[in-house]
Amino acid sequence: MEELARHGYKLSPGTLYPLLHRLELDGLLACETAVVAGKRRKYYIVTDKGRGALAEIRPKVAELVGETLFYEPTAAAIPKPRVKRSR
Repeated sequence: MEELARHGYKLSPGTLYPLLHRLELDGLLACETAVVAGKRRKYYIVTDKGRGALAEIRPKVAELVGETLFYEPTAAAIPKPRVKRSR
């Protein structure tokens, strides 16, 4: 959560942990538990299946980011404002 917050994403445990559990159920992550300073900690590790899924989606994400960051609309692509006419 701290790493995501550093990038401007503020997620609560109620949002993050169900997502991690789902990724684990889907076989994309594995969870290891350890006791650190008397507290139980969970560590999530990407699996081979997770690496494959990431490799598959990476080009799609790159395309989306490219379209978002480098999109220059033409005049035809810019919607014209609607004018409300009164009678």
